[in-house]
Amino acid sequence: NHSSATEFCLLGFHGSQKLHHILFTIFFFFYSVTVMGNLVIIMIVCVDKHLHSPMYFFLIHLSVLETLTTTIVVPVMLWGLLQPGIQTISLAACVAQLFLYLAVGTTEFALLGAMAVDRYVAVCNPLRYNIIMNSRTCTWVVSACWVFGFLSEIWPVYTTFQFTFCKSNVLDHFFCDRGQLLKLSCDDTVFTEFIFFLMAIFIIVGSLIPTIVSYTYIISTILKIPSASGWRKAFSTCASHFTFVVIGYGTCFFLYMKPKQTQAAEYSKIVSLLISVVTPFLNPFIFTLRNDKVKEALGNEVKRCCQLLKD
Repeated sequence: NHSSATEFCLLGFHGSQKLHHILFTIFFFFYSVTVMGNLVIIMIVCVDKHLHSPMYFFLIHLSVLETLTTTIVVPVMLWGLLQPGIQTISLAACVAQLFLYLAVGTTEFALLGAMAVDRYVAVCNPLRYNIIMNSRTCTWVVSACWVFGFLSEIWPVYTTFQFTFCKSNVLDHFFCDRGQLLKLSCDDTVFTEFIFFLMAIFIIVGSLIPTIVSYTYIISTILKIPSASGWRKAFSTCASHFTFVVIGYGTCFFLYMKPKQTQAAEYSKIVSLLISVVTPFLNPFIFTLRNDKVKEALGNEVKRCCQLLKD
């Protein structure tokens, strides 16, 4: 390791201690709801036999990824908000946090692309859906997403920490953000930042292409359905995933799809909050309030729990 820094100082959020306590309360609420909400989704899908289908198998993994995304960042941020002084993080912890954050994010993009193809098969080829999207295929697809996500981020993270951080060890962020790390380097990072940009294009656009193609065919198929009830049924199977895709890709386009990775700290913090706090927080609501089967399963489990308590 050629880095001159053995630890980094995280400036986090500026402001008084009172403001920090308010932010702690807000973010702790968001984090608690996110973890509980995604765990509820995972438990419902596992328990309810009616939800044992490819769509909900993918949803379990999406919920796991969303929980991991927020858990990698938020606890460190909350601890920093409680500390009166500057928060420090070791070099090893910084490497681990950055790697896990990028790896989980890449895995999620790959999974969203796979989920779009799943919705395409369900709407455009319903008679062969169970044959094409069998358990073996789903397991292979999900495994490929996880392996690709983690392997693809080894080199970028390794390269990031090969630079010499001699300007300072103070990161103007609430976690080990790559853009802010590159700002501290005394080396020329322009070429490396361009490579990171190309990799971001490959990962984000590469997973977006099957999503766009799938939804083009889905919309074309739905428009051919003569009845309004058929329209609603077809749209309902895709609404949750489509909503999540718009939110997820929208925020990441603003953060990573830039040739210059070292954007302004405040801008980076806001977009990072959207990715690590807001989007995972919305996930349980998107996939429960907009999904009749999940709502029905949730209602059944609540009734069952109430019945057990009465007995």
